[in-house]
Amino acid sequence: MDVNGKRTDTTVLVVDDVAASRYAMGAMLRRAGHQVVSVATGNEALVELDVRRRKGMLPDVALIDVDLPDMSGFELCRRIKARPHMAGLPVVHFSATAGSMEDRCRSLEVGGEAYVTVPAEPEEIDAVIRAAVRAARLRADDQAQARRLMMLSETIVTIQAARSLQELAEAAADGTARFTGSPAAVFVLGPDDELYRATSRDRTSLALPDEGAHRTVAALLRRLTRGQDGVRITTVPAPLWPAGFFRPGVQHDARLALIRTQDGKAAVCLAMPTRGMNRVNPADETLVARLAQATALAAEPLLMYQVERHVALTLQHSFLPQPHRLPELPGIDVEVRYVPASRQTEIGGDFYAALRTEDGMLTAVGDVVGHSLDAATVMVEIRHALRAYCVEESDPAVLAERLDRMLQHYHPEVTATVCLVLIDPGTGRTRIANAGHIPPLIIRDNDSADYAKASGPLLGVGLHHPPPTELILDPDDRLLMVTDGLIETRGIDLEASMDQLRAAAAGAPPGLAALCDTLLACFGHDHEDDIAMLALRLG
Repeated sequence: MDVNGKRTDTTVLVVDDVAASRYAMGAMLRRAGHQVVSVATGNEALVELDVRRRKGMLPDVALIDVDLPDMSGFELCRRIKARPHMAGLPVVHFSATAGSMEDRCRSLEVGGEAYVTVPAEPEEIDAVIRAAVRAARLRADDQAQARRLMMLSETIVTIQAARSLQELAEAAADGTARFTGSPAAVFVLGPDDELYRATSRDRTSLALPDEGAHRTVAALLRRLTRGQDGVRITTVPAPLWPAGFFRPGVQHDARLALIRTQDGKAAVCLAMPTRGMNRVNPADETLVARLAQATALAAEPLLMYQVERHVALTLQHSFLPQPHRLPELPGIDVEVRYVPASRQTEIGGDFYAALRTEDGMLTAVGDVVGHSLDAATVMVEIRHALRAYCVEESDPAVLAERLDRMLQHYHPEVTATVCLVLIDPGTGRTRIANAGHIPPLIIRDNDSADYAKASGPLLGVGLHHPPPTELILDPDDRLLMVTDGLIETRGIDLEASMDQLRAAAAGAPPGLAALCDTLLACFGHDHEDDIAMLALRLG
């Protein structure tokens, strides 16, 4: 309010080269409750607008005389609209002469809101100015809402692309921070009470809250979301909300958007500060609530995957013999390694086996095509079938044929690769049947390495398997069998990777354990598939 009790919610820039007219217009606008800034020329107006823009104090509307000494009011309007930070400023043209239709059209064409002929009744000028400001604010609100909805859409796309609950929490935290203009934290509390959390990137990584703070948050989420349906937005005061999630060591009241997943097994929380910062406005809160819903929807399949992955890993660890549980194999030394894929990737169906037969030792390394609990289950079936078949049969080619028929009969939609090697410890005679797998690598004592020339069709496609490849393994030779997870890299040809593996194996230190560890150190980082590895030599 001004001294006369009038509302002063708008600032008007008056541009008029006639001092008396400028004074009269300013006095009339002040009586109507407006604040007034007056200049005489177009260039003075542009300078004034630049100064005010830098201070963040642009006027709400410009009232511009059509006939200015340095440029027309239309040209001034065009220049204002051409500047991105001023384009939203509403402009009202006025003239002391009756405006022609052409002048009124020019005013609209360059971006003006209205055209007024003066003198005019003060109420008319006041009404035109207020209507221009109201229309500009509505446009600005609509544009801001469109930008917020675009940000929401982009954030939801990022959330839906997350491959882990950690990636999900990070994407949701950054999205919340973009909406609210302040640091944010996101928490996902799983059914096993494991808390996945992330803070937005604008929160420094220094002095992060300790585990005690995270336990406090987990307890709050369990209590606040118990029996909840839909999104709930609530405030938790600073004594109850741990310090440091938004600013290092600083306590804030926390505004929380809480929701449970559809199955009710997990809780999602989007947290924003409310103390010492601007409180979240209702429009942004609505978008945060929608983001919380999207986060909960995206979290559910990731949580299900965590359960499936745990079951698959349990299967693999249960049915793949650990090194200390491998059978005693007189005359043969064996070393095995198994490395599951990273937490961000799905579980695979890689396996190895070392079995005694009447004709020597049978080793196998294979991979069920696909990444899922189903792949791990089929892997277990193949291993058990192989154990059963080799009780009466040791020929690798015959075993490959039988495994092929088993897959076709019980799992016609599944294919697998396997390499079977039968070794006579006494003579070193080695027979190899390869069903679509990387062939064994023979590392000689003279620092050379070559792949055995053994190939054949995948298991599960019903094609004939050729007779086994035969070779003699010398006492100083090492034989290496791996799955493609060790060397397969997106965008690199497999044959090139196989050449790299051969060179690394040829240069590895003596011994089976050293060979396996060297190759894992060379190739086993950031892999997207499981790795199974078996190395052997005559004892």
